[in-house]
Amino acid sequence: MGVDDDLEWRERQRRAVRAHAAADERARAAEQAEAAELVAWFAAEATRRGLRTTRLVARSYDGRSRYRTRLTGWYVDRARSRAVDTEGRFHLLTVPASVRSRLFGADPRPEPAPLVVGRGGRDGESIPLRDLLHRRLAAGDDWD
Repeated sequence: MGVDDDLEWRERQRRAVRAHAAADERARAAEQAEAAELVAWFAAEATRRGLRTTRLVARSYDGRSRYRTRLTGWYVDRARSRAVDTEGRFHLLTVPASVRSRLFGADPRPEPAPLVVGRGGRDGESIPLRDLLHRRLAAGDDWD
């Protein structure tokens, strides 16, 4: 293999890697957009049905501490670690432990919702976001 062949092969590899990364990014963006639509639909439907909202609470990563938040919405899993706020944004309600959060409350930021909740988790349990949100709606105010 000559020097020119080697350079050409490397350039083809770089282009292939860039194309693969771009395709992954497009797929990720499409999934996030679909999940965002589902979450917004859930918030609108929960509001339409009159589901009772609650002040959301965040937990520390180690699970030992609970912190107030300014968020109001609906928990969507029994562990109360995932929620949708009244503005139709998805939140993971786990935060770093801190004295500041204990005194002033935590401020978890909205995150892109996954299309499959729990995918890749240690317990092996996962559920499509659509199914999770439908189950939550079906439970109504009897969720707790």
